[in-house]
Amino acid sequence: MSDPSSGSARSAALSDIILASARNVQAVLSGRSLSDSLADTPAALRAPAQAVSFHVMRQLGLARAIRAELVKRTPANPLFDALLLTALALLDAAVHFQNESTAGAPERRYTPIYAPHTVVDQAVTAAGEHRQLRPYKALLNGVLRTFLRERHSLLEHVRQQPEALHNHPRWWVQRLRRAYPAQWQSLLLAANIPGPMVLRVNQRRAQTAEVMQALAEAGINVVDAGHDALVLAQPKPVHDIPGFDEGWWSVQDLAAQQAARLLPLQSGMRVLDACAAPGGKSAHMLELADIALTALDADPQRLEKVALTLKRLGLDTQGRVDVRCADAADLTSWWDGTPFDAVLADVPCTASGVVRRHPDIRWLRREADIARTVTLQRTIASALWHTVKLGGHLLYATCSIFPEEGELQAAWFARHHPDAVRLPAPGQLLPLDDGTGLTHDGFFYALFAKQA
Repeated sequence: MSDPSSGSARSAALSDIILASARNVQAVLSGRSLSDSLADTPAALRAPAQAVSFHVMRQLGLARAIRAELVKRTPANPLFDALLLTALALLDAAVHFQNESTAGAPERRYTPIYAPHTVVDQAVTAAGEHRQLRPYKALLNGVLRTFLRERHSLLEHVRQQPEALHNHPRWWVQRLRRAYPAQWQSLLLAANIPGPMVLRVNQRRAQTAEVMQALAEAGINVVDAGHDALVLAQPKPVHDIPGFDEGWWSVQDLAAQQAARLLPLQSGMRVLDACAAPGGKSAHMLELADIALTALDADPQRLEKVALTLKRLGLDTQGRVDVRCADAADLTSWWDGTPFDAVLADVPCTASGVVRRHPDIRWLRREADIARTVTLQRTIASALWHTVKLGGHLLYATCSIFPEEGELQAAWFARHHPDAVRLPAPGQLLPLDDGTGLTHDGFFYALFAKQA
């Protein structure tokens, strides 16, 4: 994530960055993903607006609570409400890091920090430059200055609310507290610290040692995490890292890199990646073994990314890959009846395990979504089980930390499929430091073998 204090951000006026960020916040509050909204942000503003928007998503619970105290009615203009929330989140960070002993706080590296008076001035300027927001200039100025005067008492009051204290929806906090009584607070804190950028070296194009040397020569510090994984000390745009266009590596979190290694792949196997987009796990399996892979996904736009990824990595040759757009659960629409040796079922989920990378997820999800994804996961996994040959394997995977989508789902699958033998696999991976100093996203893995 880019920091607006960097040189690339200084070329854009802060008022423009704040207004662009407010548009993104408004989009999320209306139910649109932050990634989709950012794609519509002008290129010159995209990096700094992403930094600010990500920060607001990580502080949205607190900003909402402060706004509720200072403005007794939610503003009728959605864009002004988003602008107010954006300014409050930036202002709290400005005062927090200015006045308190937080110099070593890990979140500081990723927090856009400006002087408090600058935030107020530029937020009011942003309102004045927009026709629909101009009538709210005085209100915005007054609210922000009141917050600065009364910040300590306001924060002491609003942080008694779980959503303001933890910056997650109340239902999310309650579910984590029940599921992980000893770790729930650590999980909520970790969700507000962006995950590291991790590369997976493509052994068909480069060796780990030569990639590390090329990165070192470019002044990029990395940690060798083993199994072809390199963790960058600081994230960078992919085109600023040697070897991207040459297909030397892919960006993939440490937890996600386990999927291809958990399936017992061997050359000559027929393999299915049932929910393949954007293609990272498909590529990894093709890097590990000479397999015939079917890469399936129901989203045609996301499926295009699979083809592009495989082409960049040099894995789309010799007819080894069949990329298909279809519903994995509707076998009649895509399956020819020939069973697979191995199936990766990386099924749709709430994505609660990757909130540190996608902080808008917590605000886009609703508690009722869990029941819907559980039903969908069971439908997909049960259908895919029919495509596994005797003696073959199915790996059930989700990027979730909710037990309903992980361990409870694996237990249900085992009960309802007597021919499924559960084999050793990591189970629930939590996005916490495991003692190595490295962290990974939240993931769940369950491996099943089909017996007669």
